[in-house]
Amino acid sequence: MPVLINITSENLLSEKELKEIEKKTEKALKYLKFHKKEVSLVLTDNRTIKKLNKQYLERHYPTNVLAFPFSKEKPRVSNILGEVIVSVEKARQEAKLYQLNFKNYLFAIIIHGLIHLLDYDHEKGLFSPFLMVKNELNLFSKLAFKEGKKEVINFIKRREYMPAKLAVNVDHVATVREARKTYYPDPVHAAVLAELGGADGIVVHLRLDRRHIKERDVRIIKEIIKTKLILEMAIDEGLIKFAKEVKPYQVTLVPERVEEVTTEGGMNLEGRVKEVKKAVKELNEAGIKVSLFLNPDEKTIKLAKKTGAQIIEIHTGIYAEADTEEKKEEEFDKIEIAARVAKDLGFEVHAGHGLNYENIGPVAAIPQIEEFSIGHSIVSRAIFVGIKDAVREMKELIIRARG
Repeated sequence: MPVLINITSENLLSEKELKEIEKKTEKALKYLKFHKKEVSLVLTDNRTIKKLNKQYLERHYPTNVLAFPFSKEKPRVSNILGEVIVSVEKARQEAKLYQLNFKNYLFAIIIHGLIHLLDYDHEKGLFSPFLMVKNELNLFSKLAFKEGKKEVINFIKRREYMPAKLAVNVDHVATVREARKTYYPDPVHAAVLAELGGADGIVVHLRLDRRHIKERDVRIIKEIIKTKLILEMAIDEGLIKFAKEVKPYQVTLVPERVEEVTTEGGMNLEGRVKEVKKAVKELNEAGIKVSLFLNPDEKTIKLAKKTGAQIIEIHTGIYAEADTEEKKEEEFDKIEIAARVAKDLGFEVHAGHGLNYENIGPVAAIPQIEEFSIGHSIVSRAIFVGIKDAVREMKELIIRARG
C-alpha cells in the first residue's frame, strides 16, 4: 500500500473524508511516478506539529505541513519516499480564514508536502518557488475535488512567484535627442545596452504628438532587440494601423492628453468598454497581446475583464509621488489589493510609472506582479553610471525584493 496513513485523533476527519484523502494521495503518487514507493502520511493537530517544528526546525509555532524525505537520511530504504505530516486542525483554520473549500485545501497542503519529498524547496533560491508551485498546480489541477477547486488553484498561484521581470522604457533617451532636434542619443542604441544590462523587454511610447519616440525608432528597435517590444499608445486609428504593421509583442493602451508632461493616470473605462474591446480585438487578431494601463481600482479592473485584454499594468504614480508615509502606505495597499484582484480575474499583472531605486522594493515584493515597466529613473541613473549598470542595479533591487 503506497500511502501509510496515521491519524492521531479520530475527531480530525470523518471516515469518509479520510478515505477520500487516502485515495487522492495514492493517485498523486502515481502521477508523480512513485506508485512503487511508500509515503507515510501523518494527520495530526496543532499541538503535535508545533512540537515537531520546535524539535527539528527551531520554530516555536505550528505550521500546516512538514515533510521529511527519507532518501537523504536513509538512502538504502529505497521503497520509502518519506513522511508528510499535516496539521488538519491548522488546515481547517486556514481554509476558514481564506474562505476555501476545506477538503481541497487539505489536499493541496498534502501535495505541497509530497513535492517537498522530491527535494523542491520554496524557501531556497530565486527560481525554486516558481518550479515548486508549477508542479503543485499541475498535480492539483488534475486530481482536486470539484467543489471549490478554482478558488484553491487561485490561492496557490498567489502564494509564490519568480522574481518579477523588468521592461525598460527608453523614451527619455529620445527626449534628450529631441531637445536639440538632432540624431543622438539614439534610443535604439539605448535599447541594445538595456538588454545587455539584463532588461527582459523594451518599452516605447509612440505619442500622438511624436514628442520623443518616432515610427523609425519603433521599427528599428523591433528588428534588432532579442527580448520583446512593448508599444505604449493611445487608442487611435492611425496608431492601431501602425501597431498591426510593426507587430510588437505587446501593446499597452494608455490615456493621453497632448498638454500633459507625462501620463497622468490610468484609463477611465466607464462608458468606454465597447471602444476598448474593439481595439483589443483588432490588435489580438493581429497576434499582439494587449495590456491596459489602469489605476489601482477594483471597479476599473473588473470592468477591464469585459474588454478581453490579457494584461493590466497598474499605475504606481500616486504611490511614487506620495509626500507622506501615511499616503504612501495607503496607495501601496491599493496596489497590493488591485494586484490580487487582477490575478484572480485571470490577468497577467504588470506595474509601472514613477518607480525608482528608492521606492521599488515594496512593490517588487508583491507576488502577483510579474513585470515592471520603468524608464525615467533608469535613464536618469544612466547619466552617471551608464545604461547597462543602471539596468543591472534596478533588476538587482527587484530580484532582492523576493529573494
